[in-house]
Amino acid sequence: MNLPRPTQHFHHDGFDIAFIDEGDRDADPILLVHGFASTLRINWVQPGWVQTLTREGYRVVAFDHRGHGETSKSYATTDYTPTAMASDAAALLDHLGIPRAHVFGYSMGARVSAFLALEHPDRVATLIFGGLGIGMVEGVGDWDPIAEALRAPSLDDVTHPRGRMFRAFADQTKSDRAALAACIETSRQELSPQDVGRIAQPTLIAVGTTDDIAGDAHRLAGLMPKAEAFDIVGRDHMLSVGDRTFKARALDFLKEHPL
Repeated sequence: MNLPRPTQHFHHDGFDIAFIDEGDRDADPILLVHGFASTLRINWVQPGWVQTLTREGYRVVAFDHRGHGETSKSYATTDYTPTAMASDAAALLDHLGIPRAHVFGYSMGARVSAFLALEHPDRVATLIFGGLGIGMVEGVGDWDPIAEALRAPSLDDVTHPRGRMFRAFADQTKSDRAALAACIETSRQELSPQDVGRIAQPTLIAVGTTDDIAGDAHRLAGLMPKAEAFDIVGRDHMLSVGDRTFKARALDFLKEHPL
């Protein structure tokens, strides 16, 4: 597999933000927005998305959220609202001189992408939401135990199943758990049905059929004027990311809606 070049960095809102910029600079750009506790490499490089998209002729831009990966950290919950995180995405497009792009977000990244589309609609040509359906509106369950799990002395002290899953993931990726705990407090802000109804860009919403976090993709699509749902059959929240049927449908969707 061809690995991306080392990360570059730019400064915005007090953060040193790590990003990659791959592929043909004259091609249609797509901005990749990763999920909670992940990184651009775990969410997009390792599952093959960067290679797949560049091979199909796209310019691929991805970044590490504030508090994640190689980007600098904050322990203030106010730094992790979806609006603040969406502002990083818009600033990266500004930094690279990209006026308008496809935007593809997974899980928390889908939520941030929705805020980006609402607050900077002229920058977003199309949207792909992976791993987040009606949970964008109705919430994704009780995530307070996840913050507690991230702050626990060790994994052995965590009994909550979802808390154990995210704590183990954070330990595996050697993440800054205190920064992630601050992030999870405010990043899960919900949108109203009226909010998502104002997202006018063509949108693909893809959720695994065994995903117990995201919520139903079809119900979210039904609230939006130009959205369609795609079932990632037999995949849960973690395994949906690199699914080959998801990749195939996403590529078709992008070809159906060129810049």
